[in-house]
Amino acid sequence: MTPPESATIIATLCAVEADEKRLARKVVMLQAAVALIAAGIIYGLNDAQQYALAVLCGGLVSALNGTLLAWRMSRAALQSAHEAHHSGGAHRQLRLMYFYAAERFLAVVALLGLCMTALRLPPLAILGGFVMGQAVLLAARLFLSRF
Repeated sequence: MTPPESATIIATLCAVEADEKRLARKVVMLQAAVALIAAGIIYGLNDAQQYALAVLCGGLVSALNGTLLAWRMSRAALQSAHEAHHSGGAHRQLRLMYFYAAERFLAVVALLGLCMTALRLPPLAILGGFVMGQAVLLAARLFLSRF
């Protein structure tokens, strides 16, 4: 490749990565905002502080999951750019992606368990908040990536 072609490709990749980081920040902020709104609605309707706190905790665990996902995706992209010319780079990337998925799974399980056991919050409300946050993650990534 000639230097101008290489510079064009690198500039395009940097722009795509910057857009992805902005999208990830928007999605996490939207998850946290929806968790706060849902907790406020539940508190306003039922005047049940425990249920509102449980929904908020579940939603924030989901937002943390989205943050870990975005952080690890950006780290994986940086590492793949550095290892593009090394043999075995694809296998290492695959191992890292499995490790990152397991890390997110364990973090979510640990935080949800902590909310249920240490804080003694209602489990169904925590899981409801978490599922709501994951639904926001999916919907926001789907709809915001189009614009």
